[in-house]
Amino acid sequence: MADKAEKQAAKREYRMEELARLAGITVRTLRFYRERKLIPPPRREGRIAWYDDHHLARLRTISALLERGHTLNGIAELAEAFDHGRDVGDLLGLGAPTEETPVRLTPEELADHFAGQATPENLAAALELGYLGTDGDEIVHISRRLLDVSSALVHEGIPLAEVLAAGKHVREHADALADLFADLILRHAEETDIDRLRPLARSVVEAELSLALDRRLRKQN
Repeated sequence: MADKAEKQAAKREYRMEELARLAGITVRTLRFYRERKLIPPPRREGRIAWYDDHHLARLRTISALLERGHTLNGIAELAEAFDHGRDVGDLLGLGAPTEETPVRLTPEELADHFAGQATPENLAAALELGYLGTDGDEIVHISRRLLDVSSALVHEGIPLAEVLAAGKHVREHADALADLFADLILRHAEETDIDRLRPLARSVVEAELSLALDRRLRKQN
């Protein structure tokens, strides 16, 4: 009986008036959002339209983004990019080992991280790069470290678009370095030693990057 009640709660649906009340908007506003395709179409049962928790979450996100200064046109573009984003399982690989910790974010939390620069263009670039994926109504950033560093760079005054463009170039070089070290390890060690040798490869890259930055800074002084 408990399982049945839980399933019914999970599948809860709302008529238009109840959904509008829960979202803190008028029925007229809800109709306007639906006409603008800011929310997905409801399930139809005869002449009755049924909405669910996905619609409620989207309406609350729209209100939060409007409070942060986003326009309805911008929100519509964000919603389209969000709806066409890749599933996070495709990005991370189910069960794949990683040292990175994914972070779940609402669209408004993402906007807060990047000081108003979470534009449709930047969101599309991050989705294409594979920094962001989707999981139901949530956005998932593939790496807590990358999220924190990207956010810090933006708050230091570097535009998010340039941070993402740099990330694309770093990804290309990182893939080449990963190929080099993976080949080295697999030629000279047992496959079971990869986890033990992985931090050594990372340390080489970190040290070389530090030395390269030293050389670059000396040239500019």
